[in-house]
Amino acid sequence: MRNLILFILLPFGTFAQLSGKVVSQETQMALPDVIISNDQTAEVVFSGPDGEFSISNLKREKAILVFRQLGKVEKTVSVLPEDFDSSLLIELKDDNQKLETVVVKAKADNDFGKTHLKAIEGTSIYESKKSEVILLKDISANLSTNNARQVYAKITGLNIWESDGAGLQLGIGGRGLSPNRTANFNTRQNGYDISADALGYPENYYTPPTEALQKIEVIRGASSLQYGTQFGGMLNFVFKKGAADKKVELTSRQTAGSWKFLGSFNSLGGTVGKLNYYTFYQHKQGDGWRPNSGFQQDNFYFDLTYQFSEAFKTEFNYTHSNYTAQQPGGLIDALFAQNPRQSVRARNWFDVNWNLAALTFDWKLSSKTRLNSRTFVLDAGRAAVGNLERINVADFGGNRTLIAGKFENIGNETRLLSRYNLGKQYGAFLIGTRYYQGNTSARQGEASDGDDADFSLLNPEYPENSDFRFPNTNMSVFAENIFNLSNRFSITPGLRFEVIQTRSEGYYRQRVFDFAGNLISDKRQDETLERNRSFLIAGIGSSFRPSQESEIYANVSQNYRAINFSDLRIVNPNFSVDPDIQDEKGFTADLGFRGRKGDFLSHDLTLFYVAYNGRIGQVLQADQPPLYLDYRFRTNVADARNIGVEAFAEMDFLKWKRAKSLSSFSWYINGAYVNARYINTEETSIAGKQVEMVPPVMLRTGLSYKNGGFSSSLQWNYISKHFTDATNAIRTSTAVEGVIPSYQVMDLSAKYNWKYLTLEGSVNNLLNEMYFTRRAEAYPGPGIIPSDGRGLYLTLEIRL
Repeated sequence: MRNLILFILLPFGTFAQLSGKVVSQETQMALPDVIISNDQTAEVVFSGPDGEFSISNLKREKAILVFRQLGKVEKTVSVLPEDFDSSLLIELKDDNQKLETVVVKAKADNDFGKTHLKAIEGTSIYESKKSEVILLKDISANLSTNNARQVYAKITGLNIWESDGAGLQLGIGGRGLSPNRTANFNTRQNGYDISADALGYPENYYTPPTEALQKIEVIRGASSLQYGTQFGGMLNFVFKKGAADKKVELTSRQTAGSWKFLGSFNSLGGTVGKLNYYTFYQHKQGDGWRPNSGFQQDNFYFDLTYQFSEAFKTEFNYTHSNYTAQQPGGLIDALFAQNPRQSVRARNWFDVNWNLAALTFDWKLSSKTRLNSRTFVLDAGRAAVGNLERINVADFGGNRTLIAGKFENIGNETRLLSRYNLGKQYGAFLIGTRYYQGNTSARQGEASDGDDADFSLLNPEYPENSDFRFPNTNMSVFAENIFNLSNRFSITPGLRFEVIQTRSEGYYRQRVFDFAGNLISDKRQDETLERNRSFLIAGIGSSFRPSQESEIYANVSQNYRAINFSDLRIVNPNFSVDPDIQDEKGFTADLGFRGRKGDFLSHDLTLFYVAYNGRIGQVLQADQPPLYLDYRFRTNVADARNIGVEAFAEMDFLKWKRAKSLSSFSWYINGAYVNARYINTEETSIAGKQVEMVPPVMLRTGLSYKNGGFSSSLQWNYISKHFTDATNAIRTSTAVEGVIPSYQVMDLSAKYNWKYLTLEGSVNNLLNEMYFTRRAEAYPGPGIIPSDGRGLYLTLEIRL
């Protein structure tokens, strides 16, 4: 009997339980739905309505409990065996309070100027996805000119086009996709679309100024489930907010540089009661590196965020951007070899006028559920006037060609994210809807015969070349779910249902001239096209964390890219479009390993595969008699597959030797190899050829040093030889297609901060390399677009 009693009582002596209550440190009010994880059993529990919790079946050994809740600072508590069978009082602090430990950790994470997104950020899920974040305040770069080589130096696998030295337009592409105006990314600002027409004309003529940005987020392939059906991923520019601890904070940055560059950036921000505000005005002007390349730009922005309560806030922001730039045109290969700085076009101009507004509501329905609704509007236009003729044909004067586009878009994206208990783990479910209405108009006709920036049609009622409207509608529903199967392993499936309606309404005129310039044929073609499609795409990802500082992730997601009707009816002597062109389909897959080692080492290695079926490209063809002139034909040229590896590593040698070193001396290397080939094609001229705009090797490396208020960086970029058309032509008479030779560029930047003053200096293209990154088929060409030579810039910043 005695042994039986001991046997019955044995479990009660071996195991224990722990209970307690979670409250707010500021108000001492009970906190319900706090997530409490226990490292002994991997069990997850939630605090009740009164903040109380209970954990049972604890072993008689030290336990580590982690307390988490949105809006609160995460807290880790070590519980010793002697404290078991007792009641704990846990206080969680608001996350806007600056705990010393939080400040130290944030500084360590930001030392490299690059990080990645957490599994859940706001109402978005990034678990098992490749994400990279540039932290602008932690890099040394020429921000006044938006120098993309420096700003994106640590983002893997990017091909960067350089069309101007002032950063007026950004052109980046990843994993073998064209950098043309960043059109293969779903490009956003503060989470909403900023491109001309996200569905019908996804090119980006407006680039947010990096001087005003807090960070830049880059999410790859699997982002198609949440951000649309593109192949390239999502690019999001996040603006700064007003200072949380000041009513007024003023920042003024004045920059002077080569070729009469002048830049002025002035911002004002702060917090008054429950209102946070931030506004800036930026002006840039200069003559440019080449003749006929002067520019002037103005940017204005303001943001108001009102925190009605701890659970509800609203935000409104407005952006205006305008610039006018003269475009020196392209060069043929012989002219570039002779003198890259020369210009053979003096009458080409480009003008952009961009207006964006967004209203956002954000509710914390409970500690586990959050709802975000964002409505955005775009009213914008772009106009290009000049000589569109092949660059090997001299400009003899006469009427110029004007291409004008008007973009009126409205959209809404609403997301609901909820965390829930899943056995001993927790899960997270996201569902969202998107409605987007784009209305693009494109007109092309004759303009004045002068050399000024005159963006008016000679015949506005009846343009000589074309007049089209492109109304587009997109509705979608998307969902993703994180299943945490253990503390280390998760699976995240997702679905997206799309409805896409695209139309084109208008006319185009096909005009043919003989060698003497006489009009021999002029036909007007009225046209109405409509395509409606609906489809479902799916994806799945998984994540495994061998340790707290490392992660192995994998994902595969379907992709879909609708054709852009606004591309079909631009009358251009350098290319023609197949009227039967079809949408593009495929999928992307990632397998990656990323992590950190203390504060001295960061690494990220990714293998990827992009299946691009029915890829739209351009092949070189010849006119019928009697002209026999070469031109580019845009069509679904073939299926393509891009296989590659992206690798990044950065090491801080001073922190490696002494973890608490206040100084930093780091070296990073960022490399990518891409094998992109055309497969499954009836075009014998491109079968097995390299996909255009894909450098097989991209290598970027650099050194950074920080000590007190001083920081500096030296960067080196190498891009290997690649082609500009699917036939892999080496050279043509028009210079529109051909090889882009390999090139290497170095940049040097430094800055020193003393109290409220900061002095910055930058030397772009330190070795004065003569090179080019693109051959343009139209503006700002046609032909080779030379990149800028060596330029020096100096900035003085005052912060009060």
